[in-house]
Amino acid sequence: MNPAAEILVIILSAFLALFLALGITLSIYLIKLTREIRLITKSAGKAVGNIESVVATVTKLTSPLFVAELVSRYIKKLKKK
Repeated sequence: MNPAAEILVIILSAFLALFLALGITLSIYLIKLTREIRLITKSAGKAVGNIESVVATVTKLTSPLFVAELVSRYIKKLKKK
């Protein structure tokens, strides 16, 4: 084999080994990142669920109060007349 071809084979194999190691490292980081994103989305989902329950409770409480306030205003107007 030609010495120039041997040098090219060595250079190419070194670059291939480098890119293989880089690819493995990046795939490991990508797996870790997806796990963290999954945890964040779960916690965000729990927070949204809690907020929804609080809003539902508040709307249940405020609706009767709002109606009662409207009725009391209407009664006060009738008393004034």
